[in-house]
Amino acid sequence: MYYVVYGLLYLLSLLPWFVMYAIADLLTFLVFNVAGYRKDVVMSNLAIAFPEKSIAERSKIAKGFYRLLMDTLVEAIKLISMSQADLEKKFTGDPDNINDLMDKIDRPVQVMAMHNFNWEIVNLGVVLKLRHPFIGVYMPIKNKIFERLMVSIRARYGTLLVPATSFRDVFPKYQHLHHILALVADQNPGNPDVAHWFPFFGKMTPFVTGAEKGARISQSAVVFAHFYPVRRGLYTFDTKLITMNAAELPEAELTRMYVAYVEDCIRKHPENYLWSHRRWKHSK
Repeated sequence: MYYVVYGLLYLLSLLPWFVMYAIADLLTFLVFNVAGYRKDVVMSNLAIAFPEKSIAERSKIAKGFYRLLMDTLVEAIKLISMSQADLEKKFTGDPDNINDLMDKIDRPVQVMAMHNFNWEIVNLGVVLKLRHPFIGVYMPIKNKIFERLMVSIRARYGTLLVPATSFRDVFPKYQHLHHILALVADQNPGNPDVAHWFPFFGKMTPFVTGAEKGARISQSAVVFAHFYPVRRGLYTFDTKLITMNAAELPEAELTRMYVAYVEDCIRKHPENYLWSHRRWKHSK
């Protein structure tokens, strides 16, 4: 069954970009205006994050979010057959500052990102320009067919993939490498009782502690990353060096700084965040 699905999606990926984006526009209309996929969650999140905005303004942000979500879907399909040369036209980010940091220290570098678009293109675009092993922590897809497909796409240029659900079992085999570890740290914690709680858009919100704990134990340098579209179909990213050694920061300080960074990035590009993710489902 995998090869049937792969074959159909491969043929679809051969369609020209203007056709793929026309499909994305149609999907945006259907998902936003007809099906209303998780629209109640999206609008509820936006009401918490931007209470000062009108319903019309929040609806505009929501529609922009759905468009980026559907663009990410069709762009992921295009990645099945996309050449390296075409990929390089889709990503303009330059990770040389991370390369230079890796050359200076003999410890890992941990990159803490968030749920921005398009994470699939950015993953491949970044790893092409890095000079050191790049480890990406990801959340597995429950459907085994699509999980296998996405793993093959994400690992195409050498990204070492570690499932978040089996991090403790898989990651140790890469620990000896002088590596860059990339992860998103804005996931909801499995157990909010042991999370770090910080104000996020004015509402107390739990954040996972694993990213900070790992960085402190390994004494990693830490970089925050924000990726976003320059225009439709073209992506870049910004990075910010936070510390040369996470162990030197007070406990929870790294998470506090990360939360502030995420909020600032969202305010700059409010449509460029995964609003269908229920970020405020826990109460302190």
